[in-house]
Amino acid sequence: MKGGVNYRRLERVVKGFANHRRLEIINLLKKEPELSLNEISERLHIGYENASDHVRKMAIAGLVLKRNEGVMVRHKLTQRAEDILVFCKKLQ
Repeated sequence: MKGGVNYRRLERVVKGFANHRRLEIINLLKKEPELSLNEISERLHIGYENASDHVRKMAIAGLVLKRNEGVMVRHKLTQRAEDILVFCKKLQ
């Protein structure tokens, strides 16, 4: 760790959104928080397993929070993901 920055942790965060599908998921969850994996996969027209893999990586990076609702799991963005969305829009 140089200069107080943990570059490995930063790398994990960047990898958490460095994919067009993950950016789409972030944008979707910004507009529609508390979606299930089924709802994410349906809205983005991607397979359930694909959506699950992306959301899992995003959760590891601290971008998505999961909340159990019966047998369903709901997903919403963390503040870090909201900040990343703002950052990405500035890059466009």
